[in-house]
Amino acid sequence: MNSSKVISIILKVSAFIVMLILVAIIGYVMILGIPQLKLSLFQWKYTSDNVSMLPSIINTILMVVFSLLIAVPLGLGAAIFLTQYKREGKIVKLIRMTSETLSGIPSIVYGLFGNIFFATFCGFGYSLLSGALTMSIMVLPLILRTSEEALLAVPDALAEGSLALGAGKIRTISAVLLPSAMPGIVSGVILGMGRILGESAALIYTAGTAATMASGLLSQARTLSVHMYALTSEGLHMEEARAVAAVLMVLVLIVNFISRKIGKKAGGKNE
Repeated sequence: MNSSKVISIILKVSAFIVMLILVAIIGYVMILGIPQLKLSLFQWKYTSDNVSMLPSIINTILMVVFSLLIAVPLGLGAAIFLTQYKREGKIVKLIRMTSETLSGIPSIVYGLFGNIFFATFCGFGYSLLSGALTMSIMVLPLILRTSEEALLAVPDALAEGSLALGAGKIRTISAVLLPSAMPGIVSGVILGMGRILGESAALIYTAGTAATMASGLLSQARTLSVHMYALTSEGLHMEEARAVAAVLMVLVLIVNFISRKIGKKAGGKNE
C-alpha cells in the first residue's frame, strides 16, 4: 500500500470520526430532551411551576439579531479595509494583532468587562443592550477573520476586470467582490450565531438572569443557554433543562440551515 492510499484512508477515517461525534452529540441531546418537552414549557409567562422557556427563546433571538447588527457591519467593514484598501503596514498589523488577541480572551473576561463598562460605567445595567454590545465584541474577531479570508479567496482578476470596465472601487466591492465572497462571509456569521446562542458566562454578567421577556433594550434578557444553566444549577428541574438543551440544539440547526441557504443563493446570483 503506497503512501497516498494511507493518507486517503487516514483522511476518510478522520472525517468519519468527526461526523460520528457530531451525530452522537445531537442524538444524545435529542434522545434525552425531546421526551421532556411539554406545553407548559412554552407558556407565554415564566413561573416557578412551569419554568417556561418561551421568554428565553425570544430573548435569544433578540440577542442574536442585535449582536449581529453591530458586529457584522464592523467586521465586514474592517475586512474590506484590510483586503481592498490597505493590505500591508503598521495599521494592518495592529488590527490583525488586536483581532487575534480578542479571539483568545475567555468569555468570562468579556462578561466582566461588559459588566464594568456597559452595565456600570455606561449605565445600561443588566440589559439586552449590555449583552448585545458584549456579544458583538466577542464575535467581531471571528466575523472579521472569516470575511477577510473569504474576500482574499476571490480571484484578483474579477476585481481587475471590473475596474478595467470602468466600475469604481465601491461598485466593484459591492457588485463583484462581496457576492463572490458571500458564502464564506455567511459561514463566519453562522459561527458567530453559534457562539451567541451557546454563550452563558458573559451574558450572566451583562444581560442578567431574570426569566422574563425583554420589553426593551434596557430590560434584562435571560437567553436559552443562561436559562438552562439556571435550571441545572438549581437542581430542581433537570428534566426541563434537558428539554431546553434539545430546543437550543434545534434552534442552532435551523439557524445553520437557513443561513447556508441564504449564502448559497447569494453566491449563486454571482455565478
